[in-house]
Amino acid sequence: MIVYRLRCSKSHVFESWFARISAFDEQKADGKLICPICNDRDIEKAIMSPSLPATIGERKSAAPDMLRQAKQFAMGLRKHVEDNVEYVGKEFPDEARKIHYGEAEERDIYGEASLKDADALTDEGIDITPLPDSSDTN
Repeated sequence: MIVYRLRCSKSHVFESWFARISAFDEQKADGKLICPICNDRDIEKAIMSPSLPATIGERKSAAPDMLRQAKQFAMGLRKHVEDNVEYVGKEFPDEARKIHYGEAEERDIYGEASLKDADALTDEGIDITPLPDSSDTN
């Protein structure tokens, strides 16, 4: 996973995770990148400097902050998806296939899938991303 600092045309800055380096460019070309603050789709990578602790002691003391930030990001991501994306429940694998193969309207969806179903979707070339479970963010 790769995290990029992003900026919309209205200067809102946010971070987003991508499965691979090329995923940012692919999602930008497909119009799938959206500012979580204003829903702007004009998104660019922002300048980002690495934040690496200099010593082992600093790394250990930074760990709780990093964990808190990761949980906060996961909660924000889940809330954004729940507020802006159609929930299709256990029909997710079937509906994702229908959308991918042009048998259903193109739209963003989320729902439930077993690991076996998720692997099969990925093998078919269908882009999916696991959504953080709300119990993982407490």
